[in-house]
Order: sequence, then structure tokens, then C-alpha cells
Amino acid sequence: MNIQKWKKLGLIFAPDGKTEWMQTHAMMPVLEKMENDEARIIFSARDGKGRSQGAYIDIDMNDPFKILKVSDEPVLRLGQLGAFDDAGIMPTSCVSNKNNKYLYYNGWTLGKNVPFFSFNGAAVSEDGGESFKKISRGPAVLFSNDIDPYSTFAPFVINDEGKLKMWYVSLIKWTEEENTLKHYYNIKYAESDDGINWDRRGHVCIDFKNEYEYAIARPFVLKENGVYKMWYSYRESEKITTYRIGYAESPNGINWQRLDELINLDVSDTGWDSDMIEYSFIYDFKGKRYMLYNGNSFGRTGIGLAILE
Repeated sequence: MNIQKWKKLGLIFAPDGKTEWMQTHAMMPVLEKMENDEARIIFSARDGKGRSQGAYIDIDMNDPFKILKVSDEPVLRLGQLGAFDDAGIMPTSCVSNKNNKYLYYNGWTLGKNVPFFSFNGAAVSEDGGESFKKISRGPAVLFSNDIDPYSTFAPFVINDEGKLKMWYVSLIKWTEEENTLKHYYNIKYAESDDGINWDRRGHVCIDFKNEYEYAIARPFVLKENGVYKMWYSYRESEKITTYRIGYAESPNGINWQRLDELINLDVSDTGWDSDMIEYSFIYDFKGKRYMLYNGNSFGRTGIGLAILE
């Protein structure tokens, strides 16, 4: 359990506002490696009404600041009016299983007594990730049940020796505090054989560590030398109200030890990530480990890159 010294390399991409459906945000990056040292970074961008849809950029992994292509159409589009994803689509994880790729996503709809609801669907690709088609008009993957009655977010899935394992965010309560509504959510665990039907037992993997925390978001998990490692985002603490990136380890993927103190990465003094850092995605390339992450305003200022020294 060594200190992770992350060195920031800079901002990779932020929308320029010239595309109607991609006005702002490059939120919650998901990297998929392609051929010839190229990779696709899938994220959610927002239109002028604040509605998110799936987008992507292609990069040269030898020079990740070299953008080869920006999607000219949404990867995943909004659902029809009244559907669970009529107000927002947010891709959060991509995994291969039985010759198909599954792209998991949040579907957002707006509420009246509370501001929003979110549950999760999946889209499948039969052409190696070039295109994705929703498997259902409803939230076929994570939907409201007694384990998760309010909302679920950011499912992250790995294929672990044929067993699909998911870590996801569960909204556990809304409270009214100082005349405003506040949501509380932590990270739970689920398993599946087919990637669509998930066994949820309500096991909490990452919970609040003090009285100030109320939001633990976007898990990213990898298994390395028999140890499960998770990076996630959390807020808030006694003196800091915005997101920071945390870290935990587990022998089995279910019982976790928080080791936030091992992350040597914080906000910058000025610029695009000076207020918050969050929504990390880890990848390895040519013997080096990298982290994609978002900065200020939950991804409004774009996607940045850091390298593990």
C-alpha cells in the first residue's frame, strides 16, 4: 500500500460549445482501447437545456492530447418523453462479455417532490464498439426495488473470470436541510452471469467515514495481483465541500478498506480543476498508469489526465 503520487499532465478536452447537443461538459470519462494504439473516450456532454447524452473523442495513446476524432452524433440518445432517460443519458462503464460489448449508463428523469430520479440501462454493441443499441426502453439493469428504492448511478462493471461484478452508487435518502433538498449516496455491490440481470443484496462497499460526508460517487475498480482496487469520488469534509478522489482496497471485492490518504492528488491553485477533482478512470499503457478525471463543476470544464509517478 504505497502512496500514489499522481502528476497532472493537463486538460485533454472540453466541448467548444459549437455543437447543439454538445454545448458543455465532458463528464465521467470511460476509455476503451482500440487498434493501433488508439483509444476512444466516451463521456456525457450536455445541450443548451442541460440534458446529457453520450459522446466520444478518439485519441492517440502515445500522445493523448492529440484528438483524432470528435463524435458528430450522440453515442446514446435521450429516451422518449416520459421514459426513465428522457432528461439525460450518462455512459459510465463498458465491458466485453460473450462476443458483445455492453455500455452501461445512467438514465435521468426530472421529479417534482425531489429534483431527479436516476436508474440504469445498458446498450449492446455487436460491431466491436462502433455503435450501441439500447437493450430496453426501460431501466433493465438497475431499477427501483427494495434494495435501491430511490435512485442508482454510475454502475462500473468488470468481467472477473467469467463472473460479472458491479459496483454502483445507491441513493439512500433525501433530506431537507436549510430549506434545500440534500441527497445521500454510497457505493454498493452486485453480481450477474449475463450482464443484464443483477443480484443485489444491498451490501455497502464504501460508506461515509464521518458526519460531513454525504456523496460517494463513480467507482472505478480493477483487480491486480488478487487485490481489488477502487478509486471513487467523495464529498464533503469538515473544511472542504467539493469532490475529491478517494481510494480503497479489498481482498474479495465486497469488503473494503478506505485508504484515501494514499492518494497524492488534489485541486490545482488555479484553472480548470482548482475547485474539485472527481470521476476518475484508470488505464495502463506501455508500462505506465494514467488517470482520466474531471475538474470544476462536475465535468463542465472537461477531461484531464494524470500519470502515476
